Amino acid sequence: MKNHTKKLFSAIAIVLIVNFIGSYLFYRIDLTQDKRYTLSQVSLGVIKKIKEPLYIDVYLTGEIPATFKRLQTETRQIVEEYQAYNDNIIFRFVEQSSDKETAFIASKNLFKKGLTPINITVSEKGKQTQEMIFPWATANYKGKEVNIALLKNLMGASTEDKIIGSVQNLEYAFTEAFNKLTIEKRQKVAIIKGNGQLADIQIAKFLLQVKENYHIGPFTLDSVEKNPLGTLKALQKYDLAVIAKPTEAFSEKEKQVLDQFIVNGGKTIWLIDQVNIELESLLNPEGSALAFGRDLQLNDMFFKYGIRTVPALIKDEQGTPIKLASGEQGSGAQFQEFNWKFAPFIVPLSAHPITKNLGGIKFDFANPIEILKNDIKKTVLLQSSPYSKSVGVPSIISLDVVNEVENLKQYQNSGNLPVAVLLEGKFHSVFENRVLGFKDSNFMATSKESKMIVVSDGDIIKNSISKEGIPVELGYDSKTGNLFDNKDFLINSVNFLLDESGLINIRAKDVSLPLLDKEKVSASYGKIQLIAVATPLILLLIFAFIFNLYRRKKYGAK
Repeated sequence: MKNHTKKLFSAIAIVLIVNFIGSYLFYRIDLTQDKRYTLSQVSLGVIKKIKEPLYIDVYLTGEIPATFKRLQTETRQIVEEYQAYNDNIIFRFVEQSSDKETAFIASKNLFKKGLTPINITVSEKGKQTQEMIFPWATANYKGKEVNIALLKNLMGASTEDKIIGSVQNLEYAFTEAFNKLTIEKRQKVAIIKGNGQLADIQIAKFLLQVKENYHIGPFTLDSVEKNPLGTLKALQKYDLAVIAKPTEAFSEKEKQVLDQFIVNGGKTIWLIDQVNIELESLLNPEGSALAFGRDLQLNDMFFKYGIRTVPALIKDEQGTPIKLASGEQGSGAQFQEFNWKFAPFIVPLSAHPITKNLGGIKFDFANPIEILKNDIKKTVLLQSSPYSKSVGVPSIISLDVVNEVENLKQYQNSGNLPVAVLLEGKFHSVFENRVLGFKDSNFMATSKESKMIVVSDGDIIKNSISKEGIPVELGYDSKTGNLFDNKDFLINSVNFLLDESGLINIRAKDVSLPLLDKEKVSASYGKIQLIAVATPLILLLIFAFIFNLYRRKKYGAK
């Protein structure tokens, strides 16, 4: 009896000691093959900054389609993972009210916040159901709130592919939101003006998105002529310069200011049109216009950095839709959708964090980028399809292109033309061993490690404007109703160039998410149901039979 008592107290003591030690140790084991629930060091660093309660509301609830249940489950598991590392993170899944009027008011309030619902039609066992869901979450910290998109817009992708892409993006989406709420010092973004760039209202949606993370301000180069050194000094207070579709040539002094900004470590995004042509110029009785080269006097700069923007247009069989009037003019005219080959639909192929899991991006009259050899590392972020080619200018561009019969042989060995390139390394000044545009005692010929992105289309950043004069969502084509991923590409580019913590690299995380084949499940539904019900019963009977034999053998008559 004493031995049993000793063993009991020893066991209790061991349990108490283990629990005491465990209260000071924290360790989680992720048994998934792709380490789906292992937060990156960047995410752990961000959530350490959360010192007060941070509230997360998830709205992906209610009678949602089975396909979206997986996204709901993965969302719950990722926020539970955050909460395990920091108990200041508090989350809840906001259930929809069963009362129609209450649910309508709640939906209206969510819409006002910028949380747009989606209508999903789901087919199961021959039945179709339509559901309106809000694939969003919000995070609130110290009175500041940000929206978190749970569902990625992947234009042209199946629902299953959208779910996989969205799950892969969850950690980045939540960590970026936490970073927005906790960041103390914001970097500065300059929007360069003075050379015929796009007006603020034309890039309003881009500016509003950038403003959530960074300080942003217009910066004109007009003062260069009178005070070039002062202009350069003022520009160097910024971390990134965005040059959005300039239409007027840059002077040598303006180029030197931009060049020395780059050489001194400033990041840049160049959105350049090397050909003068607009879609509006084709909307005339002839339906055509002359496309000709635009000389911005930047060729020598780009050549020094290791690329060349070619003054030509990309014609791509993988174009974006355009609606044009067909039939009789006047009241009898009808609008029909055509494939517009001079507005390429670029599907990202690069696994780079900027473009990973992005949907299609719309370009308008894009130009090819030629990659030159030098010490700068170049990464092609976006390129045209294999069925594309370069059209030289000057040339007449006509809307009649939409009626062309496809001849894919004409594109042999001519496609995959770069339209967006990331450059990284030590840039050499274009004014190295040249006469300077203005005297500068602090002139630098070679930069520190830096990076820039060059996109051969200025319209990629341009949002439409409604009849009421309100900016439309960037990437949204109101005529066709398509939403392209232009904004996400540009915001990812900004984040990558200014990212000091490595946050953007979370986007490169691969998640393997096997999903059921609905057609196979539907075809084998009866068989699967029978197996699911019968298998446990059969196993139970086998166990009972074996257990009975064992009892008879052990306790049977001797």
